[in-house]
Amino acid sequence: MQKPQILSSPPRPAPKPRETTPPAPVVFDACHAGVVLRAVLFVETVLGVGAAFGSHHWAAWLLQLALLTGAALPATLAWLLIACSLKRWLQRLGLPGQWAAGVLLGALAGWFACAMLHWMEIAPQPAPWLASAASGALLAAALVAALVLRAQARTPAATTARLTELQARIRPHFLFNTLNSAIALVRDEPAKAEALLEDLSDLFRSALTEQGEAVTLEEEITLAQRYIAIEQVRFGPRLQVQWQLDPQAGSALLPPLLLQPLVENAVKHGVEPCPQGGQVRVRTKRRGSWVRVRISNTLPLPDPSGHAPPPSTLGHGIALANVRARLLLLHDVQCSFSAGIHGPTYQVCITLPANG
Repeated sequence: MQKPQILSSPPRPAPKPRETTPPAPVVFDACHAGVVLRAVLFVETVLGVGAAFGSHHWAAWLLQLALLTGAALPATLAWLLIACSLKRWLQRLGLPGQWAAGVLLGALAGWFACAMLHWMEIAPQPAPWLASAASGALLAAALVAALVLRAQARTPAATTARLTELQARIRPHFLFNTLNSAIALVRDEPAKAEALLEDLSDLFRSALTEQGEAVTLEEEITLAQRYIAIEQVRFGPRLQVQWQLDPQAGSALLPPLLLQPLVENAVKHGVEPCPQGGQVRVRTKRRGSWVRVRISNTLPLPDPSGHAPPPSTLGHGIALANVRARLLLLHDVQCSFSAGIHGPTYQVCITLPANG
């Protein structure tokens, strides 16, 4: 057995343990702009259909819709505001308690809308307090059902992404290339071989550990750097990497195991097929309340005959589709994702809210 002294690189600090007990599902995730927009459009659609029953002309329908909107819109926004403000407290109630709280808040919102109409002296006499509360409770139940489906959609997407990432990490050619590189370094550069195996261990640990719904951009950058360190040993000077990282952007939240596959794609499709190598650039920048992440790689040059690279080097877009879907689940309309060829490079750009 080799002596420990041969591994001369300093030991890395042990990663902080994560919580292994998953929190209760968050139903009242009503703080997103996309949820607010869809809720308002849903209520307005119901009001529009309801106003059509008592209107014989489009002008009368428009007037009736305006009156109902003047009462229902503040009530809807109040329901969303309370649901967002009490998000952490409601999470402790469990799923049945969250359903009950949502319906009760909806009944109060309906009663509030009726009070608004009564205050404006346009409500029928006597005021339909019970009917308004029942309508509010029914609309709230529909909104809660939509939020439940949205919350449940996160789990399979995250699980699928984690399994996909684990499969990517244990692909035979990647694992064998890494181990062969470590074997070649053991005798001449044992410290470098140890660092290589530690990077590989970190990738396995990240793929196997339950990480929750979101991680920070700083954590994802660290994982991507571990991957690049492994591939740097394999490709040597053929792989040129530029990191332009804004420290103020590191607190932004994004789904776990999201950034590393994008960097891997850049290496696989921009560096590996090129005998002369290529360049990968990762840039993060915070601008106000937004963070932009840009990953770019040089494109393979045409062969001497002028033909484009074979289709196998162009990819199928599976990783990109997965990234886009997971970003939408976490940030909804508050994020954007684009990917495509820009001049001599292929660029992936992600814009998401800054956290703090």
